[in-house]
Amino acid sequence: QVQLRESGGGSVQPGGSLRLSCRASRYRYCMGWFRQAPGKEREDVAIIDYFGTTTYADSVKSRFTVSRDNAENTLFLQMNSLKPEDSGVYHCATALGQSGNCLAFDDWGRGTQVIVSS
Repeated sequence: QVQLRESGGGSVQPGGSLRLSCRASRYRYCMGWFRQAPGKEREDVAIIDYFGTTTYADSVKSRFTVSRDNAENTLFLQMNSLKPEDSGVYHCATALGQSGNCLAFDDWGRGTQVIVSS
């Protein structure tokens, strides 16, 4: 099992920026950010594998950038041009890899709150 701890959430005005971090207790091939807003289902935000291959939700492309420091088992999410609809609890999660693909994300952090409001 992997322990995950997120940080960097907070409250920001529309158009602002935040940088989230997630420290993992051990290596995992895939790491990702997911978010859940009140009354909505959890959605994928951004996923990155060990080699830096990334996928993004259409709603965050060109605004968010996911990255990782493999030496430190740390995941980042740079969020720019934030919108109110980006508000929610952001969780990081990790998954094993197989043949270059991510398996199920089965280790989850407790999340960090992001509020985008004027």
